[in-house]
Amino acid sequence: MLFDKKTIRWKLFTYYFLLFAIFTLSIILYQNKREQHFKIAQLETTLNEYTDLTNRFIEHNSLFKEKTFPKLDSLKTIIPVNKARITVIDFEGKVLYDNTVSDYEHMENHKERPEFQKALFSEFGENIRHSTTTNEEYIYYAKSYKNYVIRAAIVYDLGIKAFLKADWVFIPFFIFLFLIFGFLLRYIANHLGDSITKLKDFAVKIRRNEAINMDDDTQFPNDELGFISREIIQLYQQLRNTKTELVLEKEKLISHLFVLKEGIAFFSPNKKAILNNSHFIFYINIIAEETTISVEKIFLSEGFREVNNFIDKTISGNTTFQPQELPRMEYSVQKDGYHFHIQCIIFPDKSFEILISDQTQQMRRSIMKQQITSNISHELKTPISSVKGYLETVLNNPKLEPDKQRYFIEKAYNQSERLTQLVNDIALLNKIEEYSELYIREKVQVKKVIDEAIESFSDLIRQKAIQVECTIEDDLIVDANYSLIFSVFRNLMENSVNYGGENITISINKYHEDSTFYYFSFSDNGLGVEDEHMLRLFERFYRVDSGRSRKQGGTGLGLAIVKNAIISFKGEISARKRKGGGLEFLFSLPR
Repeated sequence: MLFDKKTIRWKLFTYYFLLFAIFTLSIILYQNKREQHFKIAQLETTLNEYTDLTNRFIEHNSLFKEKTFPKLDSLKTIIPVNKARITVIDFEGKVLYDNTVSDYEHMENHKERPEFQKALFSEFGENIRHSTTTNEEYIYYAKSYKNYVIRAAIVYDLGIKAFLKADWVFIPFFIFLFLIFGFLLRYIANHLGDSITKLKDFAVKIRRNEAINMDDDTQFPNDELGFISREIIQLYQQLRNTKTELVLEKEKLISHLFVLKEGIAFFSPNKKAILNNSHFIFYINIIAEETTISVEKIFLSEGFREVNNFIDKTISGNTTFQPQELPRMEYSVQKDGYHFHIQCIIFPDKSFEILISDQTQQMRRSIMKQQITSNISHELKTPISSVKGYLETVLNNPKLEPDKQRYFIEKAYNQSERLTQLVNDIALLNKIEEYSELYIREKVQVKKVIDEAIESFSDLIRQKAIQVECTIEDDLIVDANYSLIFSVFRNLMENSVNYGGENITISINKYHEDSTFYYFSFSDNGLGVEDEHMLRLFERFYRVDSGRSRKQGGTGLGLAIVKNAIISFKGEISARKRKGGGLEFLFSLPR
């Protein structure tokens, strides 16, 4: 086999070979037919000479006028009977003479003979048929003259058949020529297929993502097909360079998206997520009140009903958009003390972008700035006043009973401990906010930290009959600081244990993850808090019930520490009322 049947070489060779074979066969058949016609023409020329000779003899001797046709026997010396049969027939079909039949006057009428009929209406008539008179097969040639038709015939025997048969001596020449052209076609097919094969190999390497040597892989013949191939290679190089640039720009865009504080997501026209950042996941879980919601399911959430209606209405028609006049809409949503601003922009290809901005931070900071000074002063003044009051009582009453003195001194000591804890919390909080980069980042096993936080409140947990449910895997690792992560879970645990009530259940879960963050949920089904307190839970010194909090020894800084610790790791935290009662904290930690 010359080629693989799947290659372009094989197809080119086969097509050209078949075309040339058909052409060669046509030439052979044409030459054969032409040679047969030539030999028949030679035979008809000879027979025509016989009829003309007979006609001249008749006219010269006035045989027709005198009705002396037997004198034609003298022509037998010139035209022997074994060489040709001569018959003279009048226009009515009566045989006037036949050199092979002695009793020609009694021959049947020849008016219906095919050659006779042809001669009457054209220059001559010919036919090959069996003669009923002589019982032999003849080649007839009849020609019409002034008063009669003269017919010359030759016996159609093996000699005549051999004479009329085409001479096949030219066949070997055509076969030789055919083989020569076959080799030429093979060379041409290889030459034409070379560029295509190289281009195919180049395409296969591209598809397999193999290394491509542009010098070795792009040597094409210097013809039109080679020119086209080189142009394709140049286009590929341009596309590859463009693709590389686009990948770099895409990486820049993705990096930028994950640095933004806004939640952003891009969707295809059929509402399939193309790209989104972690903030978007975080915000939609707050707005939708579902920790298991996926990006694409936001369109089923009541909180996104307005933007969903806008998208359906805008992309459902055949309207086209100009880049400078893109359809957009925006609205605000308030949820659990948070204020979100939602924007949607639809692009010319009917893909769209949803941007969620958390606008509560500025308001919180404003409130904090206004209250932080007075809160610190107030929180420090209370234990200092208590310590001073107890000590003044002891100093002003030197005869006070020892038991009473010990009681007041212990009270003063407890207030000093509370003051120490308060100062330590303030210092820790300020350090997290201003010097978070000083904390060493390390791989922290979250389950181990949670177990230690639970153990630190084990006595209270048993006293209040609290159930703790944790589904965090043992091998889940975050990139953070061990002491800060412990502060996060310890303060969240302290908040639930101290203020959730008795016989409650604390649940700690990981509800989502992406390439950058793990997303956690810390909740309890306890007493919870009212809506008016949700917005201020993470404020310094803010207490839902200040009297109860102080009585239980809280400093009012626990949740502020939790928030700032998580923010220091580029994560986020929020709180919301739990369905069925209680409070739920959602936060993210880096992988």
